[in-house]
Amino acid sequence: MTTTFTLEYWVDDKWYVGRLREVPGVFSQGATLKELEENIRDAYQLLMKEQPPVRRRIRSKPIAIPA
Repeated sequence: MTTTFTLEYWVDDKWYVGRLREVPGVFSQGATLKELEENIRDAYQLLMKEQPPVRRRIRSKPIAIPA
């Protein structure tokens, strides 16, 4: 089974740094974007081995935050 997540990434001092938007705590880096993608997959798989997913009903709602 394959699940698709959103990789958010940026370049910081010549390193590609990224995180999975939908999975808090999954961050990684790589010398290239391809290496970052490989590393983020590894980080996700390690996290899932250690912490099996908990099924929850996630809800959301807009909130106002003063500037």
